[in-house]
Amino acid sequence: MKRIHKTNNNTRKHFSPATLFVAILIGLITTYLFSPGMDESKKMQRQISEKIIRFHVRANSDSDEDQALKLKVKDNVVSYLKDAMKASDSKADSITYIKEHLEDITDIADATIKNEGYNYKATAYMTNEFFPTKVYGDVTIPCGSYDAFRIDIGSSGGQNWWCVLFPPLCFVEGSYGIATDESKMLLKNVLDEDEFNYISDASSKNVTFDFKFLSLFR
Repeated sequence: MKRIHKTNNNTRKHFSPATLFVAILIGLITTYLFSPGMDESKKMQRQISEKIIRFHVRANSDSDEDQALKLKVKDNVVSYLKDAMKASDSKADSITYIKEHLEDITDIADATIKNEGYNYKATAYMTNEFFPTKVYGDVTIPCGSYDAFRIDIGSSGGQNWWCVLFPPLCFVEGSYGIATDESKMLLKNVLDEDEFNYISDASSKNVTFDFKFLSLFR
């Protein structure tokens, strides 16, 4: 006689940790995408990105030597661009200057690398890429896509360094950690009142979580 196995419909279903994680992730993403103010945040980031240029230097590797070399290359290139960026009246003029002097900038980077005893080559070019949120004290540059001047050293497999090239926050002492009065003035010269208030007003910090959330999944 065949035994009949009864199925208990009340048996609990067990979900794997991976399944639960995916479910929670979908919920978070859905909440993020449809959160109030998201469209306004994206719109404001795009407006800001249309007026500034980021500067991005990638080291050959994460070794201490390659990271130190990255900073030397950055310092010498910034020194070369300093006067031109401060004299520039617009993002367009800055990009034109960079493109017209691309060979000179590359030569400076290559000479720096050679003088430090390395045989890497530098590649310099304009690009458009994603940057994470950057906080300068009470000023927050939102994450998103920006036009950027980028220098790759060697295989460019190491950690990177970046700043705002136009307006030239790279050249303002202390701007790497805290936005000084001078750096704020530079931003005010290129951003309209709403854009500047968005990145500097304390209320704008409420959107920092949203930007970091997007940055995480990038």
